[in-house]
Amino acid sequence: MARRALFVPTVALTAVVTLLSACSGPGAAEEDSPEVPELGVCRVLAPDDVSEPANSSEVVDCTEDHTAETYAVGPLPEELSEAAYDSKEVGAFAYKTCSKAFMKFLGADESLAMRTLLSWAWFRPSEEAWADGARWYRCDLVGGDEDATAYANLPETAKGLMATGIGPDEWMQCVNGDAVPGAPRIPCSQKHTWRAVSTIKVGREEDPYPGDKVVEVTSRDYCGDQVSAWLEYPLTYKFAYTWFHEAEWKTGNRRSICWAWTTG
Repeated sequence: MARRALFVPTVALTAVVTLLSACSGPGAAEEDSPEVPELGVCRVLAPDDVSEPANSSEVVDCTEDHTAETYAVGPLPEELSEAAYDSKEVGAFAYKTCSKAFMKFLGADESLAMRTLLSWAWFRPSEEAWADGARWYRCDLVGGDEDATAYANLPETAKGLMATGIGPDEWMQCVNGDAVPGAPRIPCSQKHTWRAVSTIKVGREEDPYPGDKVVEVTSRDYCGDQVSAWLEYPLTYKFAYTWFHEAEWKTGNRRSICWAWTTG
């Protein structure tokens, strides 16, 4: 008997990279300092904070409630010493550096990292400190994705959280609704109807953008097969996918996310 897959149409989702954050407080000296920030410290950040290029939120003990953990810091490379404060070159460096460090810190491959509810933000010195020659970056892991209205508290450390190759349900993306587009991502530990089960790579790093149609069709075809395999080849099943446009391609994304209809 032939298997029948029911594709649930989706729209292309734009990947919004969580880049920035701000909140001044008792630790307000950090953003004005030429010194590289401290690694491994924790803070309480909210989505509203993730809108400014610099941040000096107060550090809290990681055994206390916190929503952000600093997992990578360092000086900017010499070739960016003359770059403008908001230059694309600085942003591209931060995206590549923080993305790779994010996966390494969690112990996640690219697929797991794209399907987790966790995300990252990066910070630089204040404009005044930049003008005075400060050149550093800070990458913070935060307890929610780019669409979160509030961040969840993190464990004492998120290091190695995905090292088993299977992310904890409380930190993996699911949706509770008839369709994936427009629905808020929720932890898979909650009642849900859709689960992000895999990703597919639609191009190599050096490839030019192939166009929206090619990316969408490739995503649809491969996700149909991926979801069928994940569900152990049922006779009928429903799947969806989220894919990305040229702007995200230029930042380095080459993957679409595959979703399976599965109640939990």
